[in-house]
Order: sequence, then C-alpha cells, then structure tokens
Amino acid sequence: MTTLFISDLHLEESRPDITEAFLGFLNGKASGADQLYILGDFFEAWIGDDERTPLQEQIAAALRSLHESGTEIYLMHGNRDFLIGQDFCDRAGATLLEDPTVIDLYGTPTLLMHGDSLCTADVEYQKFRANMRNPQWQQMILQRPLEDRQQMARQLREISMAKNQGKEEFIMDVTPEEVVTDMKKHGVQRLIHGHTHRPAVHKLSINGQPAYRLVLGDWSERIWWIEATGDNPPELKYGAL
Repeated sequence: MTTLFISDLHLEESRPDITEAFLGFLNGKASGADQLYILGDFFEAWIGDDERTPLQEQIAAALRSLHESGTEIYLMHGNRDFLIGQDFCDRAGATLLEDPTVIDLYGTPTLLMHGDSLCTADVEYQKFRANMRNPQWQQMILQRPLEDRQQMARQLREISMAKNQGKEEFIMDVTPEEVVTDMKKHGVQRLIHGHTHRPAVHKLSINGQPAYRLVLGDWSERIWWIEATGDNPPELKYGAL
C-alpha cells in the first residue's frame, strides 16, 4: 500500500526535461501505487480545458494510463492552474479536489492544501487569489476567446515575476500562525502542501500534541515527492531531474 504526493511541476513546453521526468515517475515510482495526489501548479499555466496542446494531451494520456492500471489520481488547483476543469480531469482519469481537503491517510487525518492560502503576509496576492477563485470571475474569463486568454496568461506571468522579485522572503512563505489556525480548524496533526518551493518537514505542536507540516518541493532542479505506506508515515524524498 503506497500513496504518493507531488506538486509544483510547472509543466510547460520550454521544459521538456520536467515532462520526461514526470513520465518516468509515472512509469516507475507511481506504477502500482494506490493513490497519487497532485497538489497544485501541475502546469505552469492553464487557461481552460479547451486549449488542448500536444503537451496537455500527452500528460492527460499518461495519467489516464496510470488510472486504468489501478492507481487513483487526485488533482488540486494551484495558483497557476486554477482553471483546470472537469473535462481535463475526465480525460486524465483524475478526481478534482477542493483546497483544502482532509483525507484519511492510513488511519491518520491529513490536511492537503496547495499552500498559497497560508501566505497571508502577502496581502496583495491574497486579494488576487480571492478574485481568481471566484466562480463568477472564472466563468467570465473562460468566455473570452482563447487568444485573449493566452495573452492574459503571459501578462500575468510577467507581472507576477516582477512583483515577486521585490518581495521579502518571509512574505512569500507561509504565516506560521495561519498554519496552526488551519490545522486546528480541521482537527489534524498533519499537513501536506506545496507552493512555497521550500521542501522541508516542520515539527509543530497543535493542542499540546506533536504535529507535522510537510512541504513539497518544485521540480525545477530535482524531483520531489512524499511517500506514505500503511507501515510508515509520510516521508519527503527527492531524486535527480
């Protein structure tokens, strides 16, 4: 019994090395796993399920193959790919998860998040996040022509990169108090998330009991995953890209 977690692959045409690493991961480590959870920013950008590029079709087919082999696949939105919809999930054999979601991980309630909602010190971003997660706003965007959405995605990426360069490091990391608040709210002693690109296992204390926050890394320089089995707690692992 094995469950795997990944996030922040940022798949895009300009990084075929990441695509190849992911396909190798599916054929190797993920082969035979019970579940695979993808916790957001799977793609660098997603402007609607109607944009079916060769890369997107390749990834959907690879996930569908894993699903048909018996692995359950779960996908959570990130801040880059929050417009992934049911059509893509159907093609990929994946189930779309709410952010946040609590799962029973071999007997231990575990909170899953992308992680961007925890970065509350970045007030400007949180305002933007509230807009982009609004169903009415999303519907308005998806009604625009594909070419307009492609241009919008390029502009948003440029703006995001420029703004992040001027932000202090702590602003782009999680707010510790928010982590504790969310874990207490959901009644868990374990949290798994991505987004910050700062892979680590943090030991906490929640309600006087030991607690853990496991942070997945991005796939820009190496591959990161969390592996849990029925006999062992979740473990953060990495490998060569």
